Amino acid sequence: MRRKLIAGNWKMNKSYNESQILAEEISKNIEPTITENTDVLICPPFISLGVISEIIKDSGIKLGAQNVYSENDGAYTGEISAEMLKSVGCEYVIIGHSERRKFFYETDEDVNAKVKKALDNGLKVIVCVGETLEEREKGDFEKAVTAQVTGSLEKISKESMRDVVIAYEPVWAIGTGLNATPEQASEIHGMIGNTVSKLYDSDTAENLRILYGGSVNAKNAKEMLSACGVDGALIGGASLKPDDFISIANEASKIK
Repeated sequence: MRRKLIAGNWKMNKSYNESQILAEEISKNIEPTITENTDVLICPPFISLGVISEIIKDSGIKLGAQNVYSENDGAYTGEISAEMLKSVGCEYVIIGHSERRKFFYETDEDVNAKVKKALDNGLKVIVCVGETLEEREKGDFEKAVTAQVTGSLEKISKESMRDVVIAYEPVWAIGTGLNATPEQASEIHGMIGNTVSKLYDSDTAENLRILYGGSVNAKNAKEMLSACGVDGALIGGASLKPDDFISIANEASKIK
């Protein structure tokens, strides 16, 4: 069985001081048995990455960022490079989150360029894919998700796929309180695995971790994480609540 990954995406929440408090609460209260059995990742805002790297360094918790740019350096005001993220202790970066696609008009080509740059600089990537409510209702969700997976992984080598995680996040379930059923999640996760198998081979697909994201909380975590093909979760709102986030990670650590 693939090792579970629980990733907390803090989004644009928590000031510098608030971020420290949240990171300290999580790292202080998480049991070593959880991080021994499950990868636990937190992705704070850029301004807090450096200080949080120090706070969590002996906790077994991993550090990630919420975005990266597709160039090494240069006149790109407001952007941040993969090397900058590495320099403050990041191991992972989230790329192509639905909010980036929706509000900042990121395309599969943009996502692909960022994935390449992050991997070239030694970062692991969580590539986000997922359909809108309209695509789900029209029955176009398989086509939409397959296109996103294919476009986002364009010309990514088989060797590099060892550092790629895919997060399936139905757009209609993010921050809405709605949730895909375990059966729906399993169906799409299986489809993503089949797509990766066709792009690469069955071995690559077998080793790929696919997370579910979309209103996962402490109450539904056990059910979602136990679903076939679900290798963890990308957590939004619940990651801002230390007890809830730890509870979700604990549920993941108990699944064999």
